[in-house]
Amino acid sequence: MIVHLILFSFTTLLIVIFVKNSKRKNPHPPGPPGLPILGNLHQFEANNTHVYLWRLSQKYGPIMSLKLGSVPTLVISSAKMAKEVLKTYDSIFASRPKLLGQQRLSYNGLDIAFCPLNEYLREMRRLSILHLFGTKQVQSFRPIREDEVSRLVKKISNYASSGEVIDLSKIMMFVASSFICRVAFGKRYEEGGLESRRFDQILHEAQAMMNGFYLSDYIPSLGWLFDKVSGMISRLEKNFKELDSFYEELIQEHLNKNRNKSTKVTQDIIDILLQVKNEQSSSVELTLDHIKAMLMIIFIAGTDTSAALVTWTMTVLMKTPLAMKRVQAEIRESVGNKGFVEEQDLQKLLYFKAIIKETLRLYTPVPLLVARETIGSCIIDGYEIQPKTLVFVNVWAIGRDPEYWDNPCEFLPERFLTCSIDYKGQDFGLIPFGSGRRICPGLSLGMATVESALANLLYSFDWELPPGMKKEDIDMDAFPGITMHKKTPLTLIANAIHC
Repeated sequence: MIVHLILFSFTTLLIVIFVKNSKRKNPHPPGPPGLPILGNLHQFEANNTHVYLWRLSQKYGPIMSLKLGSVPTLVISSAKMAKEVLKTYDSIFASRPKLLGQQRLSYNGLDIAFCPLNEYLREMRRLSILHLFGTKQVQSFRPIREDEVSRLVKKISNYASSGEVIDLSKIMMFVASSFICRVAFGKRYEEGGLESRRFDQILHEAQAMMNGFYLSDYIPSLGWLFDKVSGMISRLEKNFKELDSFYEELIQEHLNKNRNKSTKVTQDIIDILLQVKNEQSSSVELTLDHIKAMLMIIFIAGTDTSAALVTWTMTVLMKTPLAMKRVQAEIRESVGNKGFVEEQDLQKLLYFKAIIKETLRLYTPVPLLVARETIGSCIIDGYEIQPKTLVFVNVWAIGRDPEYWDNPCEFLPERFLTCSIDYKGQDFGLIPFGSGRRICPGLSLGMATVESALANLLYSFDWELPPGMKKEDIDMDAFPGITMHKKTPLTLIANAIHC
């Protein structure tokens, strides 16, 4: 009897303590129920994850929790919540998860995109702004940009003269990769050549491996076996070795004292990083692995996002002929008969700038940004966020936030003619490049390339769809991945106006 009484008293005490603690603690954000072990992994769609998460947020709210295997996960889907994460609590949300593909290809986080929040990140950001992506350096690459855009116009002119259908998605990937190769490596690969095919193959596989699904990221105790049996581990290692060999060749070429530098317009990024290494002008003692990791993120991210943004902008303009007509009229009236849109012309093109902002709002190249990880706990909107939480900021959904945008699902570039909202990280309804400590350092370099290429495509050519195709036939589906590429290539016919 006494034993029963003691057990009853002890049970009652535990219940009281549990209830008290439950009342004292802030609840976790709401979210869909999951399964044992898998959590919500089984609910993720292979395509358009950002759209699926947006739909879930319509039910569970702009701050939503999931469980991906054993990993607690937070999804942010409104401008208000994004400001909390990227500004108010930026120091807590600014680290990175150690995802297998990203870590391996970045030499265990030695680059600037995937390294955790620490002193190394601060120093690499300082180095990047000072030596690689600052205003002075972006301007020094201008002759390369203009040369690549000039080659682009000439190439499309050749198609236009024969009335041939153009795969603009493919052409823009080549232009973006050519520009990155020249500014980063000091080399240009001719299209269709052996080196170009090798470059394209390595780039394509690296993008697949970086974006790939590794079960061990979410269920470490079981996932490593699945990843090994599925072949993902061996495929990742093979790609890493190919990339490492590629970087090593480029670096050794730059270290060769007999290298011909007479044709170079400016120092390329390998030159700059080797100079910083030799001069020991950084608080981080740079090694060749550091340089390779930095080349990786420039190589992959720089090519991907610029090409995707130009393609999406041209796609949405083909679906909205009145906007196309208006922006072409603005460019042609402003530039006149010069035959080429120079970079100093761009500042006068207000509607053109509005077109790009509206495309970034609706078809942002990186819809979920790069995943973050919390390094501490905090309270947001009354919900408790724990350390080691995986965080996705759904900027695709934020671009459709009805509390921030009027008519959020309509393509209305005019909205940006009467407001000062910009994409540089201070307006949380439009954050395609992130904000705070993790804002993309290559923003200025990438946008300079996009604006120059896009303005000249619109200035030099009138565009039409292939025979038998109507604007309603243009699909807006995207491939899965960190970068949102158009699933069906954009094929068009160009009619030369200014060449």
